[in-house]
Amino acid sequence: MTKKVAENIDTSEHNSAQCNQHMMAVQDAMDILNGKWKIMIIGSLSFGKKRFMELIREVNGIGAKMLSKELKDLEDNDLVKRTVYDTKPVTVEYELTEYGHTLTEVIGSIAKWGAEHRKRIFGK
Repeated sequence: MTKKVAENIDTSEHNSAQCNQHMMAVQDAMDILNGKWKIMIIGSLSFGKKRFMELIREVNGIGAKMLSKELKDLEDNDLVKRTVYDTKPVTVEYELTEYGHTLTEVIGSIAKWGAEHRKRIFGK
């Protein structure tokens, strides 16, 4: 075996390991952000604190039960913070945590790609 062939084999094995790590990281992200609504909720909260009904209005098509479930999942993963105020009636606000804000660039990139795709496909 020549040195060049040996280098290719080493590189291939290295790339395979890198690919496996990369795909595991992608799967981890997908597990957290899975479903139709989570990315949209994070996108909405990236503009600041929102009350539950504001989120219902902004996340087009989501129901109250599903929003509640998705917010709980995001809270469990330290992406969203829920604050309850002692008012009458009780006021509850949701906001991204510092950790949740690490996704705003990713969501922004997805939004930019989506806008470009819409133009490309629909000319809008």
